[in-house]
Amino acid sequence: MPIFDSRLAPRGPALPLLALALAVGLGGCAGLPDQRLAAEALKRGDTQTAEQHYRQLAELGYVNAQIGLADLQLANGTPEDLAAAERTYRQAMDSSPRAKARLGKLLARKPGASSEERREAASLLDQAFTAGEPGTLMPLTLLYLQYPQDFPGMNVQSQIATWRQQGHADADLAQILYYRTQGTYDQHLGEIEQICQNMLAQADVCYVELATVYQKQADSERQQALLERLMNGYHSGALPAQRVDAVAQVLADAELGTPNEGKAQEMLEAIAPNYPAAWVSLARLLYDYPALGDIEQMMTYLDNGRAAALPRAELLLGRLYYEGKLVPQDPHKAEQHLRKAAPSEPSANYFLGQIYLRGYLGDIYPQQALDHLLSAARAGQINADQTLAQMFSQGKGIQPDLASAYVFSQLALAKDTPQTTELAHDIELRLPATDQLRARRMLNEERQVRGITLQQLSEMQAQTP
Repeated sequence: MPIFDSRLAPRGPALPLLALALAVGLGGCAGLPDQRLAAEALKRGDTQTAEQHYRQLAELGYVNAQIGLADLQLANGTPEDLAAAERTYRQAMDSSPRAKARLGKLLARKPGASSEERREAASLLDQAFTAGEPGTLMPLTLLYLQYPQDFPGMNVQSQIATWRQQGHADADLAQILYYRTQGTYDQHLGEIEQICQNMLAQADVCYVELATVYQKQADSERQQALLERLMNGYHSGALPAQRVDAVAQVLADAELGTPNEGKAQEMLEAIAPNYPAAWVSLARLLYDYPALGDIEQMMTYLDNGRAAALPRAELLLGRLYYEGKLVPQDPHKAEQHLRKAAPSEPSANYFLGQIYLRGYLGDIYPQQALDHLLSAARAGQINADQTLAQMFSQGKGIQPDLASAYVFSQLALAKDTPQTTELAHDIELRLPATDQLRARRMLNEERQVRGITLQQLSEMQAQTP
């Protein structure tokens, strides 16, 4: 009798699983897909081997392998890979709250996501949260705050209060996010400090919040104790370099209080050899505080950042050549570096728009200027809104359109300067009565496209797991 009689083999989906089990049981052969080997490959940075194992197991229906494969696809970041990650998460979502959470986060951050996709993202995150999946409350709160038009019945503060009453730790972080977006952060410094002192051991983002609180309060003694704890945690491997970088940025921010740029530089230099993003932060620190180093040192930092393929390095180098303050102005070099940064850095699109609008390359390219400025504006660059308002108001290379000028001038008011106020007032006075209804409708539509494009939101989103 043969060892294996095919007439006894199960039919349908069970067959490949049985075939794999038999292969493993009989041979233990090298080359068979193995989730443990995939995890080990990831630790070595060998994503190709990890993907190979995950893909084979995913095709056999293993949910954890499907999630691992989708995570790798998501990390690649190309539009094709993002679409593939979405499809792969969807294969696993019915069997895994973790897959629902991952898919919800993907849809929430998806460029150009529709209202339906954002509502689906909220539903998936809510389901994952109910199932006990960690790391879901913050992206869910971000969705509610960023796109209130998609959730008209949602009282965000009331919902956060309910979560806090139920004892969900992330709800306290959601409360801090709410204060940031509502502009009431400074009125709740004591509460924020208490929240983060209690959560510091389990939520390392609280190092950033506490550093911000102490910077605003000019409490150097408590801040110094916090920084010592932070660096001890980093050197022991308990805290990521990303948090050290973020806290250094707080220390260097003159808008939060008296800056401590020297300490920021010391912290960044400690992590840069093992955390390439810190090279760019160091270069930006020298840009803001030239007394900390010379242009040669800055360019060395940027070269290190570019060697690690960091778009922020291309952005800052492009800006240097655009401005011509620290290096000779060179619009062509500026364009070259800014184009590399533009897919992920909104400011790069703003500078590119200015290059094309001002004719820095020898001629004016109005359509390219419009495309880049609009991309920058929709990513939260208020200066781009002001420039667009001027373009449509004055007809700089395009047909004048006061209705469009009205839209961007109103959005630019978030900057709250005399220039933006004067521009908006002037355009509103010139807007014909026959265009006022259309202009207001266009403004509402543009606001719906954007949601709330506050810098605090993007910063907090970057810190959200």
